[in-house]
Order: sequence, then structure tokens, then C-alpha cells
Amino acid sequence: MIEFRNVRKIYPQGKREIAALDGVSLRIERGGFTCLMGPSGSGKSTFLHLAGGLDLPSSGEVLIEGKATSSWDDDALTLLRRRRLGFVFQFFNLIPSLTVAENVALPLLLGGARPSDVEDRIVPLLERVGLADRRSHAPDELSGGEMQRVAVARALVADPAIVLADEPTGNLDSGTGRGILELLRNVAREDGRTVVVVTHDPAAARFSDRVVTLRDGRVESDGKP
Repeated sequence: MIEFRNVRKIYPQGKREIAALDGVSLRIERGGFTCLMGPSGSGKSTFLHLAGGLDLPSSGEVLIEGKATSSWDDDALTLLRRRRLGFVFQFFNLIPSLTVAENVALPLLLGGARPSDVEDRIVPLLERVGLADRRSHAPDELSGGEMQRVAVARALVADPAIVLADEPTGNLDSGTGRGILELLRNVAREDGRTVVVVTHDPAAARFSDRVVTLRDGRVESDGKP
């Protein structure tokens, strides 16, 4: 589903250049739950941005479902992110003026769907994440864990093949974080989606099928949790 071929990503820093990723080669197969770990500055977030088509490599190739992202124009990358990728963020990124149901429906509405046509997608997703009775609430009426469950439902609403999560438990207590990780594990195992989670939390590894550790922009280890 995702393949990195000798990928380097360089950022200018004053008169110097910083290699956020330095020759990373990695294949992530369909339907697995991969944890990407490493200290701050190891290249985890850069990896996720490249895997999500949010940025392009300085050299090497990033392939999503077999096609190099550098060969797509901006419109094609936008459609890729809208139709094939789901994103979950550390800070939820919910729109405070919208209800839970409206936040979940937003990717479909941005894609041109009519509000009357999205109900069949929203209802089972809210039931799955345990928020069917909160659909009319505003985000500020929810706990942190509930807000992250809304974010997971929003990531799934367009039926993506790949779900990318950036520190999804970073703002949650350990018990609530475990619930989110269990939910993401089920998304991989039950739905056959490819889930990649970037995290500092070593406890997250217990929920994954594979742990990749980055250090200084390179793969330090890759194996079973």
C-alpha cells in the first residue's frame, strides 16, 4: 500500500540543510497496523506527511498503491487524500461550530455529497465509535477521548484504504488512549485497512503488528512488537 524507495527529505535551515529522512526504504503491506516510533526529530512526522501525499520527497520515491506521488499534480493528490486516505491528528482538528455528526460528514460534503445522502454513512460509524447518542453535541461538550473518536469516525467516513494517525493518544490519559488504539487496531483487522500510527507511546506497540523505529532520519529497527 505504501512504499518508500531510498527517500530523502531535506529542509533548509539557515545556511545549512537538515535531512529529516535520509535514505529510508520501507514497504507497508495492505491491512496491517504499523507503529512508527522514535525520539523527537527522528523523522516520524515527515514520514507521515510524505505517506499522506502532503509533501513530496527531495529524492527517492514514495509510492501509494503502486504509484509515485511525485508523478501526480496537485489536483490528483487532493483527490488521493480525499478518497483513499484518512487522517487522525493529535489535536483532533474538529470544527467547534459543527455538531459531532456534521464533523464526521465533512469529508463527504467537501467532496460534493448532499447532506441527505450522507446519513447512511454517519449512523453506523457513530455507533461503531460509541457516540451514536452524542451526534448532536458540539465538540466542546465532549471529553478528549470522545473528540478523538469523532476524529476516527471522520477519518473513516470516505471509506479510505489507508488511515494515518499522528500521535492520536498524545493528549489523552492512558486508559482513554488504549481505547483509541483498540479502535484503530480493529479498523485494520476487521476492515482490512492499512493503519500507520506515529507515536511516542511505547504502550502503543502492543496493539500493532509491526514496529518501525526511526532515528536521525533512518530506519533503526523494524520488526514485531
